[in-house]
Amino acid sequence: MALKHSRRGGRSTRDLEVNPLFSREPVTVPRYALPAGEMDPATAYQVVHDELMLDGNARLNLATFVTTWAEPQALRLMAECAEKNMIDKDEYPQTAELELRCVHMLARLWHAPDPRQVAGCSTTGSSEAAMLAGLVLKRRWRHRRAGQGRPADRPNLVMGVNVQVCWEKFADYFEVEPRCVPMEGDRYHLSPEKAVELCDENTIGVVTVLGSAFDGSYEPVAEIAAALDDLQERTGLDVPIHVDGASGAMIAPFLDPDLVWDFRLPRVASINTSGHKYGLVMPGLGWALWRDADALPDDLVFHVNYLGGQMPTFALNFSRPGAQVIAQYYNFLRLGFDGYRRVQRTCRDVALRLAGQIAALGPFELITDGGEAPVFAFRLRPEITNFTVFDVSAALREYGWLVPAYTFPPDRTDLSVLRIVVRNGFSHDLADLLLEDLRRVLPRLHRQREPHRDSDDAGAFAHGIKT
Repeated sequence: MALKHSRRGGRSTRDLEVNPLFSREPVTVPRYALPAGEMDPATAYQVVHDELMLDGNARLNLATFVTTWAEPQALRLMAECAEKNMIDKDEYPQTAELELRCVHMLARLWHAPDPRQVAGCSTTGSSEAAMLAGLVLKRRWRHRRAGQGRPADRPNLVMGVNVQVCWEKFADYFEVEPRCVPMEGDRYHLSPEKAVELCDENTIGVVTVLGSAFDGSYEPVAEIAAALDDLQERTGLDVPIHVDGASGAMIAPFLDPDLVWDFRLPRVASINTSGHKYGLVMPGLGWALWRDADALPDDLVFHVNYLGGQMPTFALNFSRPGAQVIAQYYNFLRLGFDGYRRVQRTCRDVALRLAGQIAALGPFELITDGGEAPVFAFRLRPEITNFTVFDVSAALREYGWLVPAYTFPPDRTDLSVLRIVVRNGFSHDLADLLLEDLRRVLPRLHRQREPHRDSDDAGAFAHGIKT
């Protein structure tokens, strides 16, 4: 017999009332103010997800040095550690232990005389690591001057004009005179002679760059160290070196083992690198190492007890994620020396091949070829006057490629270039696709009567400023 359904209020014959499938409440969402009330989590997710579709494709971003691909296992470990605070070493002792292991691994990689005595820490990136290194240079110089009974109110730092902007920030924030060696002719970075010329009794150190952001080239660290050794013999000035190895410190040990740039040079006091660049970790992770514990003044180390237990801390940031440190340790275990060598070799091979093929297209000439850091810069030949590197960059962006165009710093602001950074995940196949699109846009550019874009069109982002 058939079951009878009750009819409450005569409503059993009506359909269920639900929101339409393709519409959600609220219909409008404020952009620059908190919404008045809560929102369904699925709706909030969809709003944010849809906005992010307007971002560029990270894998096609040839401007950034930062890692844009990671193995699923690394991403899983990072998700599992998302809540872990790197500063809280009492609560997360094993995360702290893995950080320490990474420091020791890097110390051996960079030929520290006694890796067990190296002082080092993770940071949020090379910018923070550079700030810490600069602070140590300044503090050690100040202590030395005080011991000599001499004034310590006019510190200066010698570096090439090609340094990353974090060094300019350090000089400004911490009141150190930046003595920047300008570019000259075909010299695009610091030279030994120019470095020594600018050193005096107030010089806290010389910054050398292993992998210039402008063209990927290595600065001659050993030659600069030798010139400073000679300066000390002649004048008594003892000027330490910091190596900004944001990129190259994770390239040279694997591909250029005979290049002497690291702690094998007694004058190198400290080194930084970016774990999130050629360390192959997602952003943001950096590393700062000092030759030994004596190189890190005690008065820069603070001790806190309000997280449980006495805890030393040396960093500009306090709370910061531990997930990237875990991913770094995973990569060190996963790849080992030979795995890193193979990854970096592939990057350099792609860079060298791509640079050669771009040079063969006709309108371009190379500044560098990717033979040091897997990064190369190229410019238009002088006879090309009807389009600019900024036109080339804009044309490639139409196909999804972000290839930055920019001018060099003083005294070569006349030089405008394009730069390509080859990272893990940018394969020979992707390089071929880029070349196809470059060949596609060149005929149109050649047909232009005059340039359409210059350096003012290179970018338009402003931090919180609405114009």
